Amino acid sequence: MFNFANFYQLIAQEPRLQSWLNMLPQQLTDWQNAEHGDFERWVKALNKISDQAPDEIDLCNEVRINNDQPISFGEQKKLESLLRTFHPWRKGPYHIHGLDIDTEWRSDWKWDRVLPHISDLTHRSVLDVGCGNGYHMWRMLGAGARMCVGIDPSHLFLIQFEAIRKLMGNEQRAHLLPLGIEQLPELKAFDTVFSMGVLYHRRSPLDHLYQLKNQLVSGGELVLETLVIDGDENAVLVPIDRYAQMRNVYFFPSAKALKVWLEKCGFINVKIVDENVTSVGEQRTTDWMTHNSLPDYLDPNDENKTIEGYPAPRRAVLIATNP
Repeated sequence: MFNFANFYQLIAQEPRLQSWLNMLPQQLTDWQNAEHGDFERWVKALNKISDQAPDEIDLCNEVRINNDQPISFGEQKKLESLLRTFHPWRKGPYHIHGLDIDTEWRSDWKWDRVLPHISDLTHRSVLDVGCGNGYHMWRMLGAGARMCVGIDPSHLFLIQFEAIRKLMGNEQRAHLLPLGIEQLPELKAFDTVFSMGVLYHRRSPLDHLYQLKNQLVSGGELVLETLVIDGDENAVLVPIDRYAQMRNVYFFPSAKALKVWLEKCGFINVKIVDENVTSVGEQRTTDWMTHNSLPDYLDPNDENKTIEGYPAPRRAVLIATNP
């Protein structure tokens, strides 16, 4: 069983978040009561990971955890075995006591593209929607955020996040909740809201943008990253079935169309700050994620197309302000 008491205590001290306590404990109790086939096995492995605080934590340049005196080879192999229990590792990389968790995604590359364009995170409260295993939340703390709350319904991502948190000595400035954005009330409480890699999974993208807006304080900043296509303000791709072998995808606007959508939802100061074609160096199969990945999803005769014939993955970052 997971104990979310520390998070309840945290938001009880946050005037803008106190109202969340009216519904959150019941939601998390319901989640606890739902079954997941591998969860008990993962929790047993998680409980074997030490929560002794390390001598060094670097979240500014990467996610690195070390001791001044390296752990023994035997301890390292035991830790590696426990962390491999949580395969597949999709977001990272993590560098932990001499172990390099080479994840499917080089999430640090995305962070390097996003960071120069966002407002200074120092002392800000942050919500990361669809946060995966929390990699970017650790980098947000490294950039000065006061508090990071991530939401993602995946049981495995929660376990991976909690493993990294334990290895940091039970860091309490970041928390991951196994919820979807549709389960959050209109908190209007966060200084910055991130939604990265989520919009194309939503059946109603405008509803998602409104949900994000409803979590921001007045003057708060939205950081939105998603798959896009080339084109003008009216260009939108709706895949017939799969896109790059993904089933649950719906709308791929152009960056210009997405800017219009954000403005239609009431955001101001909307800017397209980055567009980037996803490379097979950024997303690929690794020793820590042995399933198929992007190289398997592109046309073997034309890397500019997916195997279904659609344009290859292209991602954009937009920044917007809640008035």
